[in-house]
Amino acid sequence: MGMTMTEKILAAHAGLEQVKPGQLIKAKVDMALANDITAPLAIKAFKAADGKKVFDKERIALVLDHFTPNKDIPSAIQCQEVRLFARQQEIVHFYDVGEVGIEHVILPEKGLVLPGDIVIGADSHTCTYGALGAFSTGVGSTDLGAVMLTGEIWLKVPPSIKLIYKGTLPKWVTGKDLILYTIGDLSVEGALYKSMEFCGEAIRTLSMEGRFTMANMAIEAGAKNGIFAVDEKTLDYVKPRAQRPYQIYESDSDAEYLLIKEYDITHLEPVVALPHSPDNIKAVSEIGEIKIDQVVIGSCTNGRLEDLKMAAAVLKNQKVAKGVRCIVIPGSQQVYLEALKQGLIEIFIEAGAAVSTPTCGPCLGGHMGVLAPKERAVSTTNRNFIGRMGHPESEVYLASPYVAAASAITGKISHPEEVC
Repeated sequence: MGMTMTEKILAAHAGLEQVKPGQLIKAKVDMALANDITAPLAIKAFKAADGKKVFDKERIALVLDHFTPNKDIPSAIQCQEVRLFARQQEIVHFYDVGEVGIEHVILPEKGLVLPGDIVIGADSHTCTYGALGAFSTGVGSTDLGAVMLTGEIWLKVPPSIKLIYKGTLPKWVTGKDLILYTIGDLSVEGALYKSMEFCGEAIRTLSMEGRFTMANMAIEAGAKNGIFAVDEKTLDYVKPRAQRPYQIYESDSDAEYLLIKEYDITHLEPVVALPHSPDNIKAVSEIGEIKIDQVVIGSCTNGRLEDLKMAAAVLKNQKVAKGVRCIVIPGSQQVYLEALKQGLIEIFIEAGAAVSTPTCGPCLGGHMGVLAPKERAVSTTNRNFIGRMGHPESEVYLASPYVAAASAITGKISHPEEVC
């Protein structure tokens, strides 16, 4: 019997010829990741295990992206602890203010994650790297501390769901709309501890940025990982960036799937996830008038250059509505610089938006846009749980950069055609 991409990657890293869903394996890790919130706990676990040296100083990335530049004394202390550990351990891939970006944006950007890798991160959205044909998943900080010490992790092989997207992407429809639509169909538990394998003609035409967005939100359906086949678009992205050799894996034609679903997206329109769950999906045209107070364009889900281009295409020669705060957050310094060169930052500022240094910031209610009671935000982020972006009485509506930008102009949740 054949194997899926995910199963092949896990088998190879466990030194096995074959693995099956439900099997417990010990696998070697290609890259371990933590941020300023999760790294201090991982470091504590590392030291509690009498760790003296990390397994490989070039295979660990520490990224200070959540509360930086430091928003308060506790966050400053957390970052200080990570800085000291990175210096003591001579961590090669340590990113601090001035060069830092959102972790799931800069790791692929810098060629640190490659096809066929196993990437373990102390952050739930580590599944982003499946866009490159890697197995990547989030774990708790204690598990990450053990990975930093040993370079290995115990995993249960997940069963796979094959998701086939037919048709061509309509105008204004993005990878964000595809994944929200999928989560709306499956539910937030529909892929619990499963591998989501994205394929089909619509996926083949999807940009790498769109694929990163979809893989990023696999966890919002409960998935262990999301993954895409490696094609020419993947290789065009990887080859100029790769810092080491990599291996490409493909699913066998006779691989077993727990479930196969097909979606014809030819007539799909932009969608929004209403509070308080990513699976509470409605088409923009079905929502009615919902006035908003804030728009956030950025995050590890939609903070890449293509995302900013989408927003700028809508905001150009427009003005953010009075009473609405529009915050744009480039996902990395490279994204910021390229957006500056291409005139996108000028468009945002002239429209009345605020442009932030790269940070996770408001996505988790950290800083740079925390919501007050009764406030509503349209956000290109990944979660809209109660209190996710601030006060528990606030509301978050998840959408694509197109819809977010249009909503900033009208002051209510809007289809981009309303302003373009």
